[in-house]
Amino acid sequence: QVPLVESGGGSVQAGGSLRLSCAASGRNFSSYASQAWFRQAPGKGREFVAAISWGGATKYYADSVKGRFAISKDDAANMQFLFLQMDNLQVEDTALYYCAASIKRMGRMAATYDHWGQGTEVTVSS
Repeated sequence: QVPLVESGGGSVQAGGSLRLSCAASGRNFSSYASQAWFRQAPGKGREFVAAISWGGATKYYADSVKGRFAISKDDAANMQFLFLQMDNLQVEDTALYYCAASIKRMGRMAATYDHWGQGTEVTVSS
């Protein structure tokens, strides 16, 4: 069972915006110590994008997206969601974006995270 499902990917021109969502199924985000977004461009390894702590007070960003991307979460509704608002998208942001969740820790390494979604594709054209 895949507990995390991403959506919101698509194709945009450079300078445009997209908002990614990640829904938790079977286990809500309040059970996790942290959640994060990673991405993987064609031919490259998985790269950290952003992370948020259980309460939302602590957020980490990769230098490449700082000031352009914003991570947030919504635990108030019946479904729990993680979001990634991406503004001023650039061609180098083109990648498959993954949602991830960690039961016990928070960090920038993929190994920190226990559960992963299947990914949503983002394509940015010039």
